[in-house]
Amino acid sequence: MRAVIQRVSQASVSIDEKKVASINEGILVLLGIETQDTKEDSEWLSNKISSLRIFSDKDEKMNKSVTEVNGEVIVVSQFTLHAKTKKGNRPSYIKSSRPEHAMPLYEQFKKDLSDVIGKEVQSGEFAADMKVSLTNDGPVTIIIDTKNKE
Repeated sequence: MRAVIQRVSQASVSIDEKKVASINEGILVLLGIETQDTKEDSEWLSNKISSLRIFSDKDEKMNKSVTEVNGEVIVVSQFTLHAKTKKGNRPSYIKSSRPEHAMPLYEQFKKDLSDVIGKEVQSGEFAADMKVSLTNDGPVTIIIDTKNKE
Protein backbone atom coordinates (compact mmCIF):
# COMPACT_ATOMS: atom_id res chain seq x y z
CA MET A 1 0.00 0.00 0.00
CA ARG A 2 1.17 3.47 -0.77
CA ALA A 3 -0.29 6.48 0.98
CA VAL A 4 0.12 10.20 0.58
CA ILE A 5 -0.81 11.84 3.88
CA GLN A 6 -1.57 15.54 3.95
CA ARG A 7 -2.20 17.53 7.11
CA VAL A 8 -5.20 19.71 6.34
CA SER A 9 -7.19 22.50 7.91
CA GLN A 10 -10.10 21.39 5.73
CA ALA A 11 -10.75 18.82 3.01
CA SER A 12 -13.72 17.51 1.08
CA VAL A 13 -14.62 15.03 -1.65
CA SER A 14 -17.33 15.59 -4.24
CA ILE A 15 -18.81 13.22 -6.80
CA ASP A 16 -21.02 14.62 -9.59
CA GLU A 17 -20.92 18.01 -7.84
CA LYS A 18 -22.34 16.49 -4.62
CA LYS A 19 -20.16 16.65 -1.48
CA VAL A 20 -19.81 13.12 -0.08
CA ALA A 21 -17.21 13.78 2.64
CA SER A 22 -15.93 16.81 4.49
CA ILE A 23 -13.58 17.41 7.43
CA ASN A 24 -11.95 20.26 9.26
CA GLU A 25 -8.57 19.81 10.99
CA GLY A 26 -7.09 16.40 10.31
CA ILE A 27 -5.55 14.37 7.53
CA LEU A 28 -6.38 13.47 3.97
CA VAL A 29 -5.06 10.04 2.96
CA LEU A 30 -4.69 9.22 -0.72
CA LEU A 31 -4.41 5.41 -0.83
CA GLY A 32 -3.01 3.25 -3.62
CA ILE A 33 -3.26 -0.53 -3.40
CA GLU A 34 -1.05 -2.91 -5.34
CA THR A 35 -1.46 -6.59 -6.14
CA GLN A 36 0.77 -7.91 -3.32
CA ASP A 37 -0.91 -5.88 -0.57
CA THR A 38 -2.50 -7.75 2.33
CA LYS A 39 -4.51 -7.19 5.51
CA GLU A 40 -1.19 -6.97 7.35
CA ASP A 41 -0.24 -3.99 5.17
CA SER A 42 -3.55 -2.35 6.07
CA GLU A 43 -3.02 -2.88 9.79
CA TRP A 44 0.58 -1.64 9.71
CA LEU A 45 -0.29 1.45 7.65
CA SER A 46 -3.32 2.42 9.73
CA ASN A 47 -1.25 2.16 12.93
CA LYS A 48 1.56 4.20 11.39
CA ILE A 49 -0.76 6.95 10.12
CA SER A 50 -2.67 7.22 13.39
CA SER A 51 0.60 7.63 15.30
CA LEU A 52 2.35 10.14 13.00
CA ARG A 53 3.33 13.18 15.05
CA ILE A 54 2.56 15.85 12.45
CA PHE A 55 0.39 18.26 14.45
CA SER A 56 1.77 21.11 16.53
CA ASP A 57 1.93 21.12 20.29
CA LYS A 58 1.74 24.26 22.45
CA ASP A 59 5.36 25.06 21.51
CA GLU A 60 4.57 24.85 17.77
CA LYS A 61 6.61 21.65 17.38
CA MET A 62 5.17 18.74 15.41
CA ASN A 63 4.64 16.47 18.39
CA LYS A 64 1.01 15.36 18.26
CA SER A 65 -0.85 12.71 16.30
CA VAL A 66 -4.25 13.07 14.64
CA THR A 67 -5.84 11.29 17.60
CA GLU A 68 -4.17 13.63 20.12
CA VAL A 69 -5.63 16.69 18.38
CA ASN A 70 -9.01 14.96 17.93
CA GLY A 71 -8.56 15.39 14.18
CA GLU A 72 -10.68 13.95 11.43
CA VAL A 73 -9.68 11.75 8.49
CA ILE A 74 -10.73 11.36 4.87
CA VAL A 75 -9.46 8.39 2.83
CA VAL A 76 -9.54 8.52 -0.97
CA SER A 77 -8.64 5.56 -3.20
CA GLN A 78 -6.10 6.48 -5.85
CA PHE A 79 -4.70 3.73 -8.06
CA THR A 80 -2.49 6.26 -9.87
CA LEU A 81 -0.12 6.30 -6.86
CA HIS A 82 1.44 3.14 -8.32
CA ALA A 83 2.10 4.71 -11.74
CA LYS A 84 5.32 3.67 -13.41
CA THR A 85 6.84 6.37 -15.60
CA LYS A 86 10.21 4.87 -16.57
CA LYS A 87 9.31 4.20 -20.20
CA GLY A 88 7.64 6.74 -22.46
CA ASN A 89 5.20 9.41 -21.42
CA ARG A 90 2.12 7.32 -20.70
CA PRO A 91 2.16 6.01 -17.11
CA SER A 92 1.77 2.28 -16.61
CA TYR A 93 -0.50 1.08 -13.81
CA ILE A 94 0.48 -2.58 -14.00
CA LYS A 95 1.34 -2.70 -10.26
CA SER A 96 -2.01 -1.23 -9.24
CA SER A 97 -4.37 -3.87 -7.94
CA ARG A 98 -7.50 -4.93 -9.79
CA PRO A 99 -10.77 -3.77 -8.17
CA GLU A 100 -11.74 -7.26 -6.96
CA HIS A 101 -8.59 -7.26 -4.78
CA ALA A 102 -8.28 -3.54 -4.06
CA MET A 103 -11.83 -2.74 -3.01
CA PRO A 104 -11.96 -5.16 -0.04
CA LEU A 105 -8.54 -3.94 1.12
CA TYR A 106 -9.66 -0.32 0.77
CA GLU A 107 -12.67 -1.08 2.97
CA GLN A 108 -10.43 -2.99 5.41
CA PHE A 109 -8.04 -0.04 5.61
CA LYS A 110 -10.87 2.39 6.38
CA LYS A 111 -12.09 0.05 9.14
CA ASP A 112 -8.59 -0.47 10.55
CA LEU A 113 -7.87 3.26 10.59
CA SER A 114 -11.26 4.03 12.12
CA ASP A 115 -10.60 1.47 14.86
CA VAL A 116 -7.20 2.92 15.79
CA ILE A 117 -8.26 6.58 15.78
CA GLY A 118 -11.50 5.82 17.61
CA LYS A 119 -13.83 7.61 15.21
CA GLU A 120 -15.41 7.19 11.82
CA VAL A 121 -13.18 7.73 8.83
CA GLN A 122 -14.84 9.60 5.98
CA SER A 123 -14.09 8.61 2.42
CA GLY A 124 -14.62 9.08 -1.24
CA GLU A 125 -16.15 6.33 -3.34
CA PHE A 126 -13.95 3.54 -4.66
CA ALA A 127 -13.29 3.90 -8.44
CA ALA A 128 -15.46 7.02 -8.76
CA ASP A 129 -14.47 10.19 -10.58
CA MET A 130 -13.92 12.41 -7.56
CA LYS A 131 -13.04 16.03 -7.01
CA VAL A 132 -10.85 16.44 -3.92
CA SER A 133 -10.50 19.85 -2.34
CA LEU A 134 -8.13 20.62 0.51
CA THR A 135 -6.19 23.24 2.32
CA ASN A 136 -2.83 21.67 3.07
CA ASP A 137 -1.75 22.98 6.46
CA GLY A 138 1.95 23.75 6.65
CA PRO A 139 2.23 22.37 4.01
CA VAL A 140 2.78 18.92 5.49
CA THR A 141 2.79 16.00 3.04
CA ILE A 142 4.23 12.57 3.83
CA ILE A 143 4.49 9.50 1.60
CA ILE A 144 4.47 6.02 3.14
CA ASP A 145 4.83 2.72 1.31
CA THR A 146 4.28 -0.54 3.17
CA LYS A 147 6.83 -2.22 0.90
CA ASN A 148 9.50 0.27 1.97
CA LYS A 149 9.05 0.78 5.71
CA GLU A 150 11.57 3.54 6.38
